[in-house]
This record gives sequence, structure tokens and C-alpha cells, in this order.
Amino acid sequence: MSAQSESSLVQKTQPKLHTANPQDPLSTSSTQQDAIYLQLRQWITVGKFLPGERLKIRTVASQMQVGEMPVRAALQRLAAEGALINSPNAGVAIPQLSLPEFDDLLQMRLLLEGEAAEKGSIRLSTSQLQQLQSLCEQMQCSLEKKDASAYLATNEDFHIILYKAAGSPLLFQLIDTLWLKAGPISNQLFETEAAYPVLNQAHQELMFALKNTDSQGVRRAIEKDIFVASQFVRAQIKKKT
Repeated sequence: MSAQSESSLVQKTQPKLHTANPQDPLSTSSTQQDAIYLQLRQWITVGKFLPGERLKIRTVASQMQVGEMPVRAALQRLAAEGALINSPNAGVAIPQLSLPEFDDLLQMRLLLEGEAAEKGSIRLSTSQLQQLQSLCEQMQCSLEKKDASAYLATNEDFHIILYKAAGSPLLFQLIDTLWLKAGPISNQLFETEAAYPVLNQAHQELMFALKNTDSQGVRRAIEKDIFVASQFVRAQIKKKT
């Protein structure tokens, strides 16, 4: 799939953001700044912005229909977290991962997400199990329709439910930090048609393991999910370096 434009990339439900007046101190309140920060963070996580893309404060503020001041603060906050990089005389931009950086990220994801999946699998409620099954079916439909944006958004929801069930806020925080680095390259998953038929297989295997109370099987399925997806992305990174 070709690199998508900003307007066509996934946009999940946004926090309600009032239109900001730069002269109004209420428009740059901490509540609004937090909402803007969380929205931008989520956009990065689900791959709305592409590797190397420069984020212009005026453009982002216009997209979000808010003032430039809270957007500037949110972008600098994300840069401090490593989700963005400061470019001399060019504001901030989405990082471009090298192959060694990508491989390091992959190893950490396998380790932490495998642990969260295994722990979460034994703590899921009946309603959460039903949610996961529904999301798994939605992902399959999205892939059959070749709707990459819908797949990525639903995939995020699936993993969040499973990992949060582990009951470890620190573990989830670490995973969430890794997702910030992985998000911008997630759209490269679909630059090859071969990805569509296989991306949901590990989720289906995971659901089978859950039904059989096989926590080790859940861990293996998550590791397979991450590894299979990573091979498509790695090939694209290698091609472009």
C-alpha cells in the first residue's frame, strides 16, 4: 500500500477540544493541553504520521481546531519522551528507525508484550473475553476489505484489553512507550499485499488458547503476532535504507 496522506490516515475518536483563542488563558488550560497531548500521542501510536514527517505547529493546530500554544507544548512534551525528534530550524519530526533500532525495539516488544499477554490471559473477565472475540472478528473483516486504518485501530484496542488485564500499570506504561516508537512504521505493514491474509492468524490462535485456558499458548500467539508483522515492516525499512 502506498504511503497515505495525513487526511486519509486513521483518526480514532478524539477528545472534545474547544476552539482555542490564543488571547484567552482558559484556552491553554492544563485540561486542554492534556487532551491535545493525549490525542497527538494516540495518533502517533496508530501510525497517523509517517517516519520522517515534519509536524508543523500551525498545520496540527488547524487539524485539531485549537490554538498553536497548547499544540507547541504537546509536541515538545512528546519530543521529551522520544516520540518526536527536534530538527534544527524545522521544528519536530517523526523519527526514522534504522534496522538495528528496529530490531532492538522488536526484542523489547516480544519480551514485555509476551509477559503482559500471559499474565493478562488468566485475569480476563467474561465480558473482556467477548470483547476480544468481537475485535478479532472485526480485524478479520478489516483485512478482507483491505482497510488498513480500521485494522490498526482495532488491533490497538485488542492488545490494550489483554495487556491491561495483567494488572501491572508499570508494565503497560513500558509497552505504551514502545508503541510510540513502533506506531509511525505500522502503516508500512500494508505496503505488500502478502500481509493481508496472514496478519490475523495469530489473533485467532490466541483466542483458541484463551478458550483452552492456555496462558503459554497466549504468550506464543502474541509473540508470533509481533514477529510476523515485524518481518513485513523490516523488509520495507531495509528496502529504503
